[in-house]
Amino acid sequence: MSETKAQTGWRANKWVRAAIPALLLHCSIGTVYCWSIFSQEIADHIGFEKSSVEWAFSFAIFFLGMSAAFLGNVVEKDIHKSSLIATICFAVGMALTGYFIYYGGEHRGSNLALIGIYISYGFIMGVGLGTGYLSPVKTLMLWFSDKKGLATGLAVAGFGAAKAIASPIMQKMVKMDGGIYKMFWILAGVYFVMMFVGHLLLAKPAGWVEPQDKSAKPGIMETLRTKPITNYIGIWFMFYINITCGLALISQEKMIVKCVGLAASAGLISTISAIFNAGGRLGFSAWADKMKDRNTIYKMIFVISIALTGLTMVTGGIKNGDGNTGLIILVLALIFMVNAGYGGGFSNVPTLLSDHYGMGSISAIHGITLSAWAFAGLTGNQVATYIVNHTGEFVDHDGVLVNPTGYQNVLYFTIALYIIALLLCLFLVRPSGKAAEKKA
Repeated sequence: MSETKAQTGWRANKWVRAAIPALLLHCSIGTVYCWSIFSQEIADHIGFEKSSVEWAFSFAIFFLGMSAAFLGNVVEKDIHKSSLIATICFAVGMALTGYFIYYGGEHRGSNLALIGIYISYGFIMGVGLGTGYLSPVKTLMLWFSDKKGLATGLAVAGFGAAKAIASPIMQKMVKMDGGIYKMFWILAGVYFVMMFVGHLLLAKPAGWVEPQDKSAKPGIMETLRTKPITNYIGIWFMFYINITCGLALISQEKMIVKCVGLAASAGLISTISAIFNAGGRLGFSAWADKMKDRNTIYKMIFVISIALTGLTMVTGGIKNGDGNTGLIILVLALIFMVNAGYGGGFSNVPTLLSDHYGMGSISAIHGITLSAWAFAGLTGNQVATYIVNHTGEFVDHDGVLVNPTGYQNVLYFTIALYIIALLLCLFLVRPSGKAAEKKA
């Protein structure tokens, strides 16, 4: 029996087969950025210092990037297999994290509990994050071939918006009776359902046929060599720097807000910064669709970040902001725009790569590029924490220990990297897209 027009339309609908599944997948895995909401509670529950527990998040980001790098070819060949791997790993990792938190509560100070959290939240969930992040991206660019930036921005915005959506829910769940581990068990079930529905819906356009002859499809290195290798090195490093600087500031955001006298509004500011993060992912990528060269977006991100970071350094905005409305506005502008640029860097990298190297092996190339995220996850927040702990001094500020000088010194680290990233944009990354066509 032939399909009805309604059934055919459903199967060919780019929103049902690409956009909605992408949002279901990314709104689930994006909750990894809610870690700061419950990390202290986990440390208290299992009897460890927060600094020891924090490595679970760093491992999650590291294995996100590395699994994307090594499983990019799996995503390229079979998005259904990769999205199913993502669903199972993310949900199982979250459930096991809950179990080891429970075990740690029963056996406080147990190394087994801490290592179990590292493996569950860091490695198993990290693999789910990497494959889940990659799975919808190429599919979206195929369905929205005329507006690739908007499409990838929509999905990656879901990753950024996940924190804003889930944060208030998690804050309430953390306080519920029975312990924090129950939150992980409940969310594991919820996210499994969301991601499994996304997995079932996700499909490439009916007219798209992957090359069957492997010899007809160039390898990754062969594709990268179609342009000077310094071009790709420039893209990788400017992506790495943007994430490193973003994580360095975002990891200290809560304490910076308290330094400038906004402790009572810290939760609201965190939500607004998450909205800027998501808005940057969608807005910058959609804007890039109208530009001759997508690399212009990165130049804008770095120039804005350098300007606001420099102004905050010169004025001592973090140290002197308490009670000074102008400096408070400047510090908030820095936080919000770094969040927006951090998100915009993520959403633009797959489309920038496709403009440079085509769609043939984009999932694999994008996956290798996400290895930058892996190394940034180990350096960004860790370097910022080191600077804060080894420079300046902690003082009591309305009952909270803060280090205004230390947070201010983090800006010297980020502005130096932002300047390097801008130079890479200007001198290593070649024009792409319409700009390259015009030049040719």
